Amino acid sequence: MSDQSLISKSATQLHQALARDELTPIDLLDALEERIALVDGDLNAITTACFDRARTAADALARKPMSERGLLLGLPVAIKDLQPVAGVRSTWGSPIYSDFIPDGSDCMVEQVENNDGIIYAKTNTPEFGAGANTFNEVFGATLNPWDMRKSCAGSSGGSAVALASGTAWLASGSDLGGSLRNPASFCSIVGFRPSPGRVAHGPARAGAFPASLGGMPNDPFSISGPMARNVPDLALLMDAMVGHHRADPLSMPREAQSYRAAVAARKMPARVAFSPDFGVTPVDPEVAAVCATAARKFEQMGCIVEEAHPDFHDVQDLFQTYRAISFYVGKKGLLDSHRDALKPEVIWNIERAGAITMDDIARVELARARYIARATEFFDTYDLLLSPATIVPPYPIEDRYVASCGDVEFDNYIQWCTIAYAITLTGFPALSVPAGFTASGLPVGLQMVTGPRAEADLLAAAAVYEEHAGLAGLVPIEPRKLAQAVTG
Repeated sequence: MSDQSLISKSATQLHQALARDELTPIDLLDALEERIALVDGDLNAITTACFDRARTAADALARKPMSERGLLLGLPVAIKDLQPVAGVRSTWGSPIYSDFIPDGSDCMVEQVENNDGIIYAKTNTPEFGAGANTFNEVFGATLNPWDMRKSCAGSSGGSAVALASGTAWLASGSDLGGSLRNPASFCSIVGFRPSPGRVAHGPARAGAFPASLGGMPNDPFSISGPMARNVPDLALLMDAMVGHHRADPLSMPREAQSYRAAVAARKMPARVAFSPDFGVTPVDPEVAAVCATAARKFEQMGCIVEEAHPDFHDVQDLFQTYRAISFYVGKKGLLDSHRDALKPEVIWNIERAGAITMDDIARVELARARYIARATEFFDTYDLLLSPATIVPPYPIEDRYVASCGDVEFDNYIQWCTIAYAITLTGFPALSVPAGFTASGLPVGLQMVTGPRAEADLLAAAAVYEEHAGLAGLVPIEPRKLAQAVTG
């Protein structure tokens, strides 16, 4: 039997125990394997486990002196199923690739393994990450552990549920339209979207991705990032992810200061802006109220807090155009060869690009330059921007997506994520951290945003808030129905 008391400990606590040689990576893998057997049959967060591979890596690490071990010291890390791991079934949530086993890994995975993180499982995702509800035809739906009748959002839903339910201490995610932030909000954990280039991503070598599955070259919007139960754990994984990788020409060298040091420094913002809706989306009133209360905690900490936001009026035109182009470049070949195996939302995104002209591309390129300029100017006044991370609490699992909010009917399946992708277009770092709970006990996330390349400041502010809010210790939880949920 494994030591199941390890499951409730933080990654930072386990990291310290590994450094003192009080635990081994094998101890942690044993605990995770037993925990997965206990709870994941109900939740379906873990798609493919690879414990034999993990234990081989742990045995090799054990032969190294402590001084030669990488940053993570053998901490286990779960990887989203959009990010291939060499020798491990990687499906992108698509029946087209349901049996694909890559010969290589994603750049981010290589960085994590080079830092002696041990990969033990892949986590569930919607087909090609499309749609902020984690279900697919290969593995089925992933359920929210706070109420198993609800969605965990997506597309990094499997990672978020694994963290919330104790089958992961650290996990990877990716984000285009909110895919790190949405499931973090729905599961009461932390999901971080860093600046493009901060974490290398894409195939590290030939064989990592199927030849038929492309991606938009040098796509500035889709990023990889860390997910964790709290901000210090998040910073630890972020430190293991960052750095230049030769296979990703846009990736940047690591910063001089570690993100763990930034968290420990607890730098406070002076002036904070809060917006319930960015002026561009409806928001459930209870969600808005929970986030407004969370934002006022910065006042209690001595910050100036004002209601304000950048001008995001053209967000829909910009994001929907860029997203359609990205899907067309990466998946038009699949539409031609495997149309019947693609879900409707993916087909819609690819086909939408057919009506886009060069004039449209020129228009959105020029408009985005103005969009970024306005957002950058906003951060000349404010150090931190706060908003709800999602506009609704977790919704019924049988709903493919959020079709409306209040009196507003959305035009497409992704529009309910506007409050997240309004930030995606800026390229600024953003995260979701727990804000509180609805009256029925469902989690609500607070989105935090800083200006260009200010990851360290964002993590520091999030750590100070997290300590003041007192919501970090509520996970992992046992899977539950709504009637069993608590308000925290």
